[in-house]
Amino acid sequence: MAEPLRVLVAEDDPDIREVIAFKLGRAGFSVRAVADGASAHHELFHGDYAVAVLDVMMPGLSGLDVLATYRESVPQGSTKILLLTARARDVDVDAGFAAGADDYVIKPFVPGELVHRVNALAGRS
Repeated sequence: MAEPLRVLVAEDDPDIREVIAFKLGRAGFSVRAVADGASAHHELFHGDYAVAVLDVMMPGLSGLDVLATYRESVPQGSTKILLLTARARDVDVDAGFAAGADDYVIKPFVPGELVHRVNALAGRS
């Protein structure tokens, strides 16, 4: 049997982080959950992840900072990036995609929808 695809979850709210990790784990992913941008940056550059779910507003390095650094260093990187944020203005969404996000989910979100989006990014049906 094939190894499960790996997903990185970076979310500073422990309750949201736990729900996302639980739902993705139940969907068959191997999940690594971290609480801040610095940890997400380290994992993204040193792990082999199919998808990274990055909260935009985290202390220290934001999800946008992590995304921008990753895209500058690994422009054609194999990890798909989904930004998760309460920032819902058009300008915020545009900035996320301009920074190189593959998808953008606005909080509050439906966990099942997030799993579907991660599945789509990972190329699973």
